[in-house]
Amino acid sequence: MPTKKPKAIDLFCGCGGMSFGFEMAGFHTLLGVDNDPSSLRTFEKNHASAHTFEADLGEVATSAITEKIGKQPVDVIIGGPPCQGVSLSGPRKLDDPRNRLFASFVRITEEINPKAFVVENVPGLFSLFKGKLVEAIVNEFERIGYKVFTGLLSAAAYGVPQTRRRVFLVGLRDRTKEFRFPVGTHSEAGSLLGDSQERYITCEEALSDLPPLNGTLGAEEQDYWSEPKNKYQELMRVGTSKVYNHIGTRHTERVRQIISLVPEGGNYKDLPDKYKNTRNFHVAWTRYHSKKPAPTIDTGHRHHFHYKYNRVPTVRENARLQSFPDRFIFNGNKGEQNRQAGNAVPPLLAKEVAKEVLKCL
Repeated sequence: MPTKKPKAIDLFCGCGGMSFGFEMAGFHTLLGVDNDPSSLRTFEKNHASAHTFEADLGEVATSAITEKIGKQPVDVIIGGPPCQGVSLSGPRKLDDPRNRLFASFVRITEEINPKAFVVENVPGLFSLFKGKLVEAIVNEFERIGYKVFTGLLSAAAYGVPQTRRRVFLVGLRDRTKEFRFPVGTHSEAGSLLGDSQERYITCEEALSDLPPLNGTLGAEEQDYWSEPKNKYQELMRVGTSKVYNHIGTRHTERVRQIISLVPEGGNYKDLPDKYKNTRNFHVAWTRYHSKKPAPTIDTGHRHHFHYKYNRVPTVRENARLQSFPDRFIFNGNKGEQNRQAGNAVPPLLAKEVAKEVLKCL
């Protein structure tokens, strides 16, 4: 049965964190496009009515995308084109082959002509080449008829237990309308400031009802460790009574010993001298703090550790820190699952952006 919800397609979709958040805000996802098959299997499993399309978005014709959705109109195109190796060579600045993924997002947007688009990317996009890259991208979207709004948002300000910061570019085809980025609902001090904001969600509040996995690697399906202890845990458990993707990692005794020496919120700088040089870059041997949100989670590189237990987080724990509900099941091997969870847009952050986009359609 056709839906009257505004329709979205998700480019560079990964496992679908952005479109999942858009669906929570009232959108209907038509299609997810990516070149990673394991991510697309996860996307398909968690976006029941959406199609998927495995393709290199730097090469694919727009007609191949529209064929997948038939004649259905697209209200918004969303996505996070990678920006590794971006360059400013060439008079148009996006003509360089290393910029082809951003350029392809512009091309597909121009040819489909949705009412709006949303691009998500890393904070460095604003500073690369002294801001000239983001200026070139905005100019390209304006060239094809969109009014563009840029913002830098912290996930923790929207109820995500993680201080992940991301750039958003929002474009509106109707240039008479104004987009406003969502006002944060959470802050470090919360209502102590005298406003209506809640306090940031902490790692402990996000994870403490999950099995600790002491002395075991866990199983594909597990019971919760406890009843939900707060509203965030209640929210994460809606739609499921079991824990999935919660498999531990087998560490050597030496690694466990080194982890045990790192205090909450600490890193390699807190280790005895004989261990400091085992990994001496800024996020090495980082232990989460139970009373704070997590820093930006990694994609399974084993540099971050549980606030209490001497091990890396499981996929489910990383998913919780990203605000994926427990009913969202990840496919692929554990490395693929960690990459999917780590690279995703936090759904609760995407939901807040989507609610503001909805007002402009």
